[in-house]
Parts: sequence; structure tokens; C-alpha cells
Amino acid sequence: MLLMSKDTRIKHIMLPPSRREFRDIYVVFELMESDLHQVIKGNDDLTAEHHQFFLYQLLRGLKYVHAGYELCSQLCICDFGLARVSFNDAPTAIFWTDYVATRWYCAPELCGSFFSKYTPTIDIWSVGCIFAQMLLGKPLFPGKNVVHQLDLMTDFLGTPPPESISRIRNEKARRYLSSMRKNQPVPLSHKFTKADPLALRLLERLLAFDPKDRASAEDALSDPYFSGLSNSEREPSTQPISKLEFDFERKKLTKDDVRELIYQEILEYHPQMLEEYKRGGDQLSFMYPRLASIFIEHILFKQ
Repeated sequence: MLLMSKDTRIKHIMLPPSRREFRDIYVVFELMESDLHQVIKGNDDLTAEHHQFFLYQLLRGLKYVHAGYELCSQLCICDFGLARVSFNDAPTAIFWTDYVATRWYCAPELCGSFFSKYTPTIDIWSVGCIFAQMLLGKPLFPGKNVVHQLDLMTDFLGTPPPESISRIRNEKARRYLSSMRKNQPVPLSHKFTKADPLALRLLERLLAFDPKDRASAEDALSDPYFSGLSNSEREPSTQPISKLEFDFERKKLTKDDVRELIYQEILEYHPQMLEEYKRGGDQLSFMYPRLASIFIEHILFKQ
């Protein structure tokens, strides 16, 4: 099966050669010339205006994601491999992973498994780490392991106050933080000597150790740092998608179940075959048009 996607909107979906032989999925996105990491690493001449614009676009995208679990931004946000849907009435059966491959951008509550359920503020922390890297030119918390990661955070941000530690449900994490040496926060101006004071005030709101103290994406967009750039009427927003759209998150699905659900989704773009499917028919094979085969070969093997 081939999915062709641009700006998160699926443009064309083709059926697999056979429903029973449906095994592989190819996702083809528009080619981006670079990613933000390479932009920061490869450009020593980025200006304060670049930093402001990148952060603004990133927060615009997150505002939309957090409001309705979808995406819209000039800056492309990708790789939702471990993303989870958050509903207040979500059953405890839903798995909330504490594994994050990019540890350097991982919120403290994820590093320490502080809570059994997380909030959108874990994304805000990551945005703060990205913003800090833009301003600094290198990662702010390059931890070698989870413990080292927490040490770097508390060395810079200070030891969290007792009231924040007391809200942590994980006893081991609570005990570890309580036993740490007491650190005072390092003034951001000492670390980011050339940064705009307004940028540092916003960074402080993004990198609050306690998730309840972090700004939301919407609040951050109204920060004085974005004066003259932010316009709430132009910023994307939406209503939350119906919980029914994510009903599969509440169930334990086998690989065959997932394959069948994906196949049903494919059929939404092939009305005639969808009708046959609803009548109980089973199209055993589907031949790709010759032109489509050539295109797929070009996409997968030539580029």
C-alpha cells in the first residue's frame, strides 16, 4: 500500500495488491531540504528573528495539535511514533510510556516516571529545550542516562520545592529528588549571555520543572516575546476530535485487528470496493495501473 501525504493531508491512497497479502505500508512525504537540528548546527549566522520565527511556528503547530489532535503549521512537525491521545476519562489500561528516544528533550516527569498520566506540557518542555538549543547553539541538557539527565536539570533549574516533590506519585522518584543536594536556580542570563531578555523570560515559562507551572502553547503565543508577530486570529485552532475517532486506543488490538482497521480506512477512498466490503464481499486481488507502478518504483528506488 502507498500513502502519499503533503501538509498532513492524504492526497491518494492505493489498495494493496491483495487484501490477504496486505503486509507493507509505505508512507511518502514531501521532501524537506533540512530539519531544524541541521539548520541550527549548520548556520552560525541565525539571527534573533530566526529564533523567534522558528519558535512561533512550532508553538502554532502545537496549539493546533493540543486543541484537536491535528496539525497545521508552516514549520513541519513530524514523527508521532510514541504519541498518545489524552482523554480525562481514559482507562488505566492505556499504556503511557516513559521511554523517550531523544532523552535530551525529555520532560522531568518522563525521566522520573513521576506520574501515571501525562499532560500536553511534556511537549512544552521539549519546545523549551529546542528553543534553548537555538539560543545556545548546543543542547541544554545532554544527559548520558536518566539519572544524569535529572541531575543536569536540577543543577540548572534548582531543586524542585517540597510541594512539587510531594505531588509525585512514584515513591522512588520522590525519594530520589528529596535526597538530592539543594541547588539554587542558575540565572538564565548567566547561561544565555547574548539572548534577548524577553526570550529568556519566555524560556523560563517553558522550562518550569513542575508541569503545572509551564505555559500552554496558546499562552506562550501571547507572550510579549512575540509582540508584532503573534495574531490569535491567524493562529490555527480547532475543536477536539470526537473520542470515537480514537476508540481503538481503548482496546487491546492484535496485529490482524490493526491490519483490518487500516484496510477499512483504505476502502474509504475506494467507494465501490467499500460497498462490496460492506456486503461481505472479499476482493482477493487488485492490479495497480501501470503508471502507478512506475511512479511507486521511482519514489522508492530512484530518489
